Amino acid sequence: MLPINDTTNGSGIAQQARSLAGVDSVQWPFQKIVNSGNNWKNFLTGYAIASDKRFQWDNTQHTKLPEGTTPITINQSDYSFLTDEQGNTIITLIGVSILQNGQYVPLTQVDRLDPSYDPAKFGTETGVATQYDKISDNIIRLDKKPTATVSAGLKFYFQRTSPVWTSTHTTEPSGFSPLLDRGFVIACAYDIALTLGLTNLQGLALERQREEQKAIEYFENRQKDEEVIFTPNSDSDSLNINISF
Repeated sequence: MLPINDTTNGSGIAQQARSLAGVDSVQWPFQKIVNSGNNWKNFLTGYAIASDKRFQWDNTQHTKLPEGTTPITINQSDYSFLTDEQGNTIITLIGVSILQNGQYVPLTQVDRLDPSYDPAKFGTETGVATQYDKISDNIIRLDKKPTATVSAGLKFYFQRTSPVWTSTHTTEPSGFSPLLDRGFVIACAYDIALTLGLTNLQGLALERQREEQKAIEYFENRQKDEEVIFTPNSDSDSLNINISF
């Protein structure tokens, strides 16, 4: 995997990007490479999460699992989950469990289209929660207000931003597949050419578009071991086909 910086071998993202753009470290300091690299991380992270909800992608450079706990507070039904314990922004929740008898029991996310769902009453009564309403990407409302405060009473699972590079990083890779490493080099070189008005801007713009497309195709074609099942529609007059994995 390609590191962000490799002054010994000259093979890091920073060294390759400067070489491709035709500049040196004086013209383009390392911090600017870091900024461009983090911007490309955000692009890849956003697409990885949005492209396939069945595949719970997470950056491999994270040192903690994408899960956490928070206290349940008496008479409080609303809870927000903004960052993980390392300060990474939580983009979206993918599940919530409640502590009962020493074990975490999954809560069911309510279906707002269910005729029995009443948003005016949801979360107003006290009791043991069995459902939650996902108000936004990282805010939930329990169907019942807790009758007691419980330490680590809720366990939540999430998807988050990638760890950011800083100016002190050297050997840290991106945390993405090595197949996508060149995209970081191209994205950084493109930013150099765009900012400095270099003559190779057009060529780098085309290369950047190719890397974007390669990343899109990579994330859209994961989990090739899953079997695709085609099921004919029960209506014999219809040509519709249901596809399941």
